[in-house]
Amino acid sequence: MTTLTALEPAAFARPQISTYDDLVRVGECIEHVAVYSREDISRFAMLTLDLNPVHHDREEALRAGQPDVIASGQHTSALMSGLAASYFSRAADGVPRNMLCLNFNFAYREPIFADAEVTLRWLVSTTEWSNSLDGVIAQLDGRALVNGAPAVIARGTVLVRYAS
Repeated sequence: MTTLTALEPAAFARPQISTYDDLVRVGECIEHVAVYSREDISRFAMLTLDLNPVHHDREEALRAGQPDVIASGQHTSALMSGLAASYFSRAADGVPRNMLCLNFNFAYREPIFADAEVTLRWLVSTTEWSNSLDGVIAQLDGRALVNGAPAVIARGTVLVRYAS
């Protein structure tokens, strides 16, 4: 006769993690420099159904008081979101991870004109382990800078987990 022994639920739990610095660390900074051409700006706006002429026509932008076509806000938001998603779901450093976006907020302070160099940056400001989500909840502070001045200010919350 086989005897079955009941195991405590803890026997099936993931080993207790004393640190999750290999997933994400406070102070970690992600940066990417982009230049939006007039064609990039117009193409992105068209893909997102934004027909506002200031994204497509320099003459219309001039009539609107802008010196050139401007990128739609969602253009920079999408690039910043993608930058965070790519970085926090990477495995190239030997630590396979998954990332889920929990929240992103963007505030647009200045227009971004065609051919401007835009520095997209995220900084991890806080981290907290979540037992219920089995991962790290990281708060991010973001900026899109043009000539060192913030054109977009962002806040994000992401969940980063070990990939299984």
